[in-house]
Amino acid sequence: MTTATSTGEAAGQGHITGFGTRPYRSYVLTALTFVYILNFVDRGLLSVVGPAIKPELGISDTMFGLLTGFGFAALYTVVGIPIARFAETKHRVWIMSVCIAIWSLMTALCGMAQEVTIGSITIGAVWILLMCRVGVGIGEAGCTPPANSLIADYYPAAKRSTALGYYAMGVTLGTVGANLIGGPITDAYGWRAAFYILGLPGILVAIVLKLTVKEAPRGYTDPPGTAKGERANFSDTLKVLFKKPAFWTMAAATTIAAFCGYGIANFQSVYINRSFGLTAGEASIQINVPVYLASAVGTFFCGWMAEKLAKKYPRAIAWLPGIGLIACVPFYWLAFTSKDLNVVLFGLVAGGFIKYGYLAAQYTIGQGVVGGRMRATSTAILLFVINLIGYGLGPLFIGAVSDLIFKAKIADLGMAEGFSRKLCEGKGALEKLEAAQAAACKVANAPSLETSMLITASIYALGGLFFFWCCKYLNKDMVNKIGAS
Repeated sequence: MTTATSTGEAAGQGHITGFGTRPYRSYVLTALTFVYILNFVDRGLLSVVGPAIKPELGISDTMFGLLTGFGFAALYTVVGIPIARFAETKHRVWIMSVCIAIWSLMTALCGMAQEVTIGSITIGAVWILLMCRVGVGIGEAGCTPPANSLIADYYPAAKRSTALGYYAMGVTLGTVGANLIGGPITDAYGWRAAFYILGLPGILVAIVLKLTVKEAPRGYTDPPGTAKGERANFSDTLKVLFKKPAFWTMAAATTIAAFCGYGIANFQSVYINRSFGLTAGEASIQINVPVYLASAVGTFFCGWMAEKLAKKYPRAIAWLPGIGLIACVPFYWLAFTSKDLNVVLFGLVAGGFIKYGYLAAQYTIGQGVVGGRMRATSTAILLFVINLIGYGLGPLFIGAVSDLIFKAKIADLGMAEGFSRKLCEGKGALEKLEAAQAAACKVANAPSLETSMLITASIYALGGLFFFWCCKYLNKDMVNKIGAS
C-alpha cells in the first residue's frame, strides 16, 4: 500500500505544479480534448444527417429520438461504470485507446445499415442502425471517466476548472466538426459516406494517443497529507458521494441541462429543414456551426471566469452556470418562434454561449468532491445519471411530444386516417401531395416540432435553480478547494 509520505515525496510540489512540464501538460490536455471532440463528432453525426436519413428510412420523430438518444445512451451508461472502475487501477491511456478504436469502427458500420434477411426473419435498416449506435455508445463509455481522472492528475486543483473547461469544449467543438464535415458530405455523397469518412480516422487517433500520452501517477496533484491507498470499491465511492449534497444537486442541474440540450441539438437540423427548407449541409454550415462555435467559447469562458473569481467567490463555479441556464431560456424562445432565419441564428448563438458553462462546472465539481482514487468512478456515476436521463430521454421526449402534437393537429383537420409524417418529409414531398394534404403538412409538421422545442427549452431554468441550490453545500463538500493554492 502506498503511504501518504512516500506519495508526497514522489509528487513533490505536484499539488501546485501538476504532472510533467507545462508544454507537455498542454499537449496532453489538447490531445484528450481532441479525443473528446472526436467522441462528439461520431456521437452527433446521426442528428446532422437527420434531414436525409429520416425520409429514406421513413422513421417517426419518436424513433429518431430513440436512435439519437436512448439507443446510444442505454449501454453507454451501463458500461461506463465498470470501465471507470477498471480505470481506477489500470492504464487509463490504454483503456481510452481501445475504446476510441471501438467507437470509430462502429460509427463507420452505421453507414452500412440496410435491411437484412436471416432465414425467414427480416431485420429493417433502422434496427441495424440502432445496434450500431449501441456499439458506438459502448466504445464512447471509455472516454470521459479515464480522461477526467488523467486531467485531475496532470492539473492541480487551482488550475483544474480552466483545464476541464477546455476539455469540455469537446462537446461543442465535436458537434461543430460533425456539422462542418458531415453536413456537406451528406449533401454531396449521401449520409452513408458521412459515417465512413468521419468514423474510420479515429482508429489512427487511438494509435497516436497511446504512443504519445504518458500515464500520470494516480493522485499526483492531491494536497500533502491526503490519505492514499488501494482503489476504493464502488460502495465506498457511493458512501462518500452520498455525503456530498453538492455532487447530487450539481448532478440534478446538469442532468436537466443535458435533457434539454441533447434533445434540442439532436432535432435542430430537422427543425431548420422543416421550418426553412435548408438541406442537412446548409443547416449545418449556416446555423449549427456558428451556434456550436459560440457554445464552445462559452464553455471555456465559464471555467476560466470561475477560476478568476475563485479566490473571492469560490462558489462561482456553481452560480455562473446557474445564471446561464436561466438566462438562455428567452433566447431559445426567440429562436424557435421567429420566422426570420437571422433571428433564429442570433437566438441559438446567444443561448448556446450563455448555457454551456455547465459543462465546466459538472467536471470541476464532480472531480473536486472526491480524492484521486475515486475520480474515474465518481465521473462515471455522474455520467450514468446525466446520460441515462439527459441524453437517453431528452431526444426521445422531444420526438414523442412532437409526434403527439402532430397527430393532434392532423386529427383536428379531420385527416388522421392513414396520414403520417412520412408524407410531409423529403425533398419535393409537398409537391407530390394533394392540396389538402400539403396544407395539413404545413399546419402540423414544423409547428409540432417547434412547440416541442419550446417546451423543452423552458426546462433549462429548473437546472439553473439546482445550481443555485448546489452553492449552499459547495465550500463544505469540496476536497480540493477551488481557489486554493
